[in-house]
Amino acid sequence: MKYHIDTKYAWYDHEGEHLVLLYLIQNIPFTFDELPEVARQNPSVIQLANSHPRLTAEDLYKSAMYLMMEECNPLVYDLELENPELLPVD
Repeated sequence: MKYHIDTKYAWYDHEGEHLVLLYLIQNIPFTFDELPEVARQNPSVIQLANSHPRLTAEDLYKSAMYLMMEECNPLVYDLELENPELLPVD
């Protein structure tokens, strides 16, 4: 089975409100990248983030731990991916 990676803009609430690029595998978030100031002020990016539920540190922790228990975190385990080019670079 090949796993599918997605990205989306979302609000991440941890010690304040942050606009981030969220990485998901099979619709389960596993990490994020903070966005540069230019992207954080882009109305299109803000609108896309507003269309998704907000993510808390606890939400991300729970989903990441679930993926670890299932040996399905693509940053840790070698998985067969449909679109590995969407993985974060570092």
